Amino acid sequence: MPKEHRKRGKKKKPEPEWQPPVENTPLANPQAEKTPSWIVPAQNSAEDVNPEAPFGYVDVDVKAYFRTVDVQIRDWQDTAGDLGTNDEDTDPNEERRMFFVAALTEMSGKEKQLATDPDCSLILERMAYSMDDFVRRVFVDSLIGSYDVLVKHRFASHVCQTLFTVASQTVSREKRGILSTVPESSDKGELRLLTQLVIDVCEELFPVFASLVMNPFASHVIRALLLLLSPNLVASHESGQHAMRSKKSAVWKAKQGPLKSVFKESDGRGDSGCYTPPEVFTQTARKFVEAVRRELDANETRALAADKVASPTLQMLLAVEADQQMTEDPDSLMDRVLVGLVSSSRDDPSAAAPVSDYLNTLLRDPTSSHLLETIVTRCPGPAFSILWATYFTGNLPRIASHPVANFVLAKALERVSVTQLTEACGELQNVWTKLIQTSRTGVLRAVIDRAAILKACGSEITDAVSSGFQTTTPEERNLLVPCVLRLQTLQDFKAAPKPSQGEHRRAPNDPHEPKVQGAILLQSLLRLPEPHYQLVTESLNSLSEEDILAIAHHATSSRVLDALLDSPTVPQKVKRQFVLSFIGRYHVLVDDRIGSRVGDRCWAFSDTYLKEKIARSLIPQEQFLAGSYYGKFFARNLNLYLLQRRPDEWRTMQSDRKRAAEPPAVAAPSPVQSAEETKKERKKRKRDAAGDEIDDLFGAALGKKVKKAALVDAVQPESKVLPSGKETALDRGLSDVMGAIRAAPGEGKGKRKR
Repeated sequence: MPKEHRKRGKKKKPEPEWQPPVENTPLANPQAEKTPSWIVPAQNSAEDVNPEAPFGYVDVDVKAYFRTVDVQIRDWQDTAGDLGTNDEDTDPNEERRMFFVAALTEMSGKEKQLATDPDCSLILERMAYSMDDFVRRVFVDSLIGSYDVLVKHRFASHVCQTLFTVASQTVSREKRGILSTVPESSDKGELRLLTQLVIDVCEELFPVFASLVMNPFASHVIRALLLLLSPNLVASHESGQHAMRSKKSAVWKAKQGPLKSVFKESDGRGDSGCYTPPEVFTQTARKFVEAVRRELDANETRALAADKVASPTLQMLLAVEADQQMTEDPDSLMDRVLVGLVSSSRDDPSAAAPVSDYLNTLLRDPTSSHLLETIVTRCPGPAFSILWATYFTGNLPRIASHPVANFVLAKALERVSVTQLTEACGELQNVWTKLIQTSRTGVLRAVIDRAAILKACGSEITDAVSSGFQTTTPEERNLLVPCVLRLQTLQDFKAAPKPSQGEHRRAPNDPHEPKVQGAILLQSLLRLPEPHYQLVTESLNSLSEEDILAIAHHATSSRVLDALLDSPTVPQKVKRQFVLSFIGRYHVLVDDRIGSRVGDRCWAFSDTYLKEKIARSLIPQEQFLAGSYYGKFFARNLNLYLLQRRPDEWRTMQSDRKRAAEPPAVAAPSPVQSAEETKKERKKRKRDAAGDEIDDLFGAALGKKVKKAALVDAVQPESKVLPSGKETALDRGLSDVMGAIRAAPGEGKGKRKR
């Protein structure tokens, strides 16, 4: 059909049809006689509330003012540390404090409207980091009674999350008795502490907590609140991730610039100490777990595991339940998710549990697998044994090869016993090569780390690595380090084309580029007990000079060399041999951004004798190091000028630096020694007190005399001590004479000019 051509002009409305009038009779309107005419029926309040602005809109002038506040705070946060004043008598924070007072005065009474505004909510977040304890208490108190609405709002929820994040600083100070001064006012009542305000907020959220767990905006606020109540959750990697915003929100927030205090760090607003919650916070976190138990049944609790919004919060609730020893309670959240496995293991630890399809689904689901990682980490020991025997044993090759389930298996391997680890290595013997080729090395790394902790199954681990990378013979094992770094089997490593000589920077997907997973595997292998670490050290010793320098000059592979020097299982002899292997090539090693850092690590590890060998090998390369952009920094530690002219003083200086860098070893004294030392100290106190009075008396009258040799000893108090720890009178005399010569004003006049 052809399109209808519309005509211009107003469209005529159809005339309403005629309807007979309704008579206002008692039968037609029965409430007409009962209700007086002057009473107006109340309208439904839910219809009048705007979900976007439940507390009303912000005035246009107020919003414009807070935009100028945002611009000023952004400028201060971008130029942190530059307070813009050089007057010593003026407080450098005074200007910014007065600015904040004006902004807070304008904000008074409009906190809820500003928090729900899409533009001003971020400004409140930015201001929350610079608020002092008193202002934070006022701000949190002004929102009391409306948190059930604010935490479900798209913009106000992030304001609440920021408030709970920065509240830990104020709560920590209140616990130590550092309270903010409150101005006396008779008309505004008493201002509660922030600790009590947080408890009141929790009491307000308890009745609707089950619905907040599944709310897309309130769930991250609940996670921030749980972190405030139970900071032990931060120690777990998964809880620290889920407490953050979503990926989309985190990217958007990163574009808004830094969020930090604009005041000087010494102003008292920062709190770098470790946060320890009060006891009442622990009890409040317990009530959240009890609220979920009370409001949700077992099926509803298990349904939260697959929900993308509720699953992270359920993980934190399970962690809180495990921290407070509530896991083995009847009908606990852990028991609900494990389908009664905890209760059955408590009643009969040796009983076999039936296989549940629900847990098999959790194992392979991208969302709920994170929950299962928390379960295998936090569940009781008997329940884990049954869980391992029921769902993991016999299925390890399929689980290790699965793109999602292998992460759960890696977490479970962190708790296995020696027997379970041995059985797992035997069961996974034929799949190591497949895991390496698919770059799923998490299971192999977890097996190596667990073996290093248990100090067992070393031979099984070396066989697994050798069979996985197909390096069985001693000649093939010499290429183990290059193969592991690139996550290639020996056959693939030899078949890969050789890189060009002049190519220094390669693409990340290049087959010859070292991988992070491979470097982590080598670091884990170096922590194995003797002699299993030799799998890596022997391969490093067999590499050519060019290959070992290429490893040291790469940001990823150089971490392996750091792990070699830091490993507690590698003996000192092997470490010294590694450091000596660079003799004659240290100038090439440190002529690189990453290589110079490796050179510094080797220098810090070396003793005085080894440092002298390194320094003397670099005397012919002194001009090369001086002209190198990175090598000149390494040359400052060598002090080659002093080594060539006064070698004894150079050795003493290096010994003092080495001794000062090492932490002092404090040995526990025996009761007999401590008693004798106490008596000696009591005798010395009287002598010292008398000596001090005499020195003060003569020093005030005649002036204090300072020996020049003593001045040198004050700079280097341990220069008189030999490296062997012995001290003689001849050494003390020589030290005093040399100190006097160095401190003499005519030193160096007879030297030749360079």
